[in-house]
Amino acid sequence: MRTALVIGAGIAGPVAAIALQRAGIATTVCEARADAADEAGAFLTLQVNGIDALRTLGIGHVVEGIGFPTPSMRFRSGTGKLLGEVSTGAPLPDGTVGVTLRRSDLYRALRDEAERQGVTIEHGRRLVDARRVADGVRAEFADGTTVTADLLVGADGVRSRVRQVIDPDAPPARFVPVLNMGGFAPAMDVGAAPGTYEMVFGKRAFFGYVVAPGGSVWWFANPPQRTEPAPGELASLGTAHWRARLRELYSVDRTPACRIIDATPGELRAWATYDLPSVRRWHRDRMVLIGDAAHAMSPSSGQGASMAIEDAVELGRCLRDVPEIDTAFAAFEGLRRSRVEQVVADGARSSNAKAAGPVARVLRDLFLPIFLKRQGDRAAAWLHGHHIDWDAPVVAGAGAGSR
Repeated sequence: MRTALVIGAGIAGPVAAIALQRAGIATTVCEARADAADEAGAFLTLQVNGIDALRTLGIGHVVEGIGFPTPSMRFRSGTGKLLGEVSTGAPLPDGTVGVTLRRSDLYRALRDEAERQGVTIEHGRRLVDARRVADGVRAEFADGTTVTADLLVGADGVRSRVRQVIDPDAPPARFVPVLNMGGFAPAMDVGAAPGTYEMVFGKRAFFGYVVAPGGSVWWFANPPQRTEPAPGELASLGTAHWRARLRELYSVDRTPACRIIDATPGELRAWATYDLPSVRRWHRDRMVLIGDAAHAMSPSSGQGASMAIEDAVELGRCLRDVPEIDTAFAAFEGLRRSRVEQVVADGARSSNAKAAGPVARVLRDLFLPIFLKRQGDRAAAWLHGHHIDWDAPVVAGAGAGSR
């Protein structure tokens, strides 16, 4: 039986391990963190294409009961004017729609399912180097140990070490000019329908929130940040700083943002976000990139998790059907590159719109309703209607097998 090492135990890593196991490849996942650090990022949306891809592997049940349906989004200006409403994709045949869930719950569910299916997950295993050897790929870890496998999958995120090994001259990730923050406020009346995201293009910053079952409010904020923060800069700023800054940003808008933030208990912190417009090399010497390591997208895309899951499923299909490993990786890239790079570009445009200046704000508020009305459903169909057929054969060089 062939063997694989997957570097990274976030979202892409455990799903890839399950797909590779299903393709007949014994897989071990190595995660750099000594613990899970699951709370990073607070919550995320998993759209119907991501749920459908999980079902392709027979593991759609892992997200049942750990989130709540969020089938639509309403966009508003800072004055409260409704700019438009769009669905987050047509429901799956059984009526399933996209869900919002805590990032920690999704991480835990995917890891638990991978281990249930026989995948070994090892924490505290930071990759420092990898190289092709006669019998496969030898991975070297910070603790001085080495492991050799037939192939290595880099699912190690936007600052991927595997990407650096594959292409030492690869450009770094690009800073997105907004920060991210998020939290959970107790139940309150914010004038929003449960399960519908309210997306507000405020005068000074973007704000989004959704009412969960029971009435609690899950929210995120995007304070503008034109220059990349220095290492440690954001971590040095405490909760008092962020509460004051967010109040200043949102006090000029007609939204419940300040009430929501003031009611949120606990620590507030911000993190910088990055994307990767185009990674030059996805694979080399029996090593391949998936998920954020290959195509990090800003949170504005709402597709980071779903694209990572799609990657994992397609990689499994390619390694199942194409005998030569690097040729299988080339087939995988052929299936994925165009789609994910378009999603990255769309997410970048959305992030830039959040940090628009006075003139750009006027133009955005003028033309966004027209775009949403004419193109919203069509764009959603391309994005969310994507389906991967696990049983369809992959032919090297054909780029077929998904629609």
